[in-house]
Amino acid sequence: MSLNIELDVRQDVLCVRLSGELDHHTAEDLRGKVSETIEAYDIHHIVLNLANLTFMDSSGLGVILGRYKQIKLKNGEMVVCAISPSVKRLFEMSGIFKIMNLETSEQLALERLGVA
Repeated sequence: MSLNIELDVRQDVLCVRLSGELDHHTAEDLRGKVSETIEAYDIHHIVLNLANLTFMDSSGLGVILGRYKQIKLKNGEMVVCAISPSVKRLFEMSGIFKIMNLETSEQLALERLGVA
């Protein structure tokens, strides 16, 4: 299966909606698209909607952490939302929720960032 990437810019917030599988085959495509959008639109925050992400491996975690670091350099925040149980477990095991916030919906994540 492949990865579908939907990017939506709202002020200085980039909403990234992923569906499918984020693995070593698709990670580079995501890295490139998100990094380009961050620079092109002077993005300061990311909302990562993983409601339809069915699989993720360590390559996917690496891409997400890399974009987190990119946003942190701009004093921004990354919020994860609508995460499936299997992907949430991977995030929990990696300790990623110690540095990123989790919201139950994209709307709540946008409200947290002040753009809803």
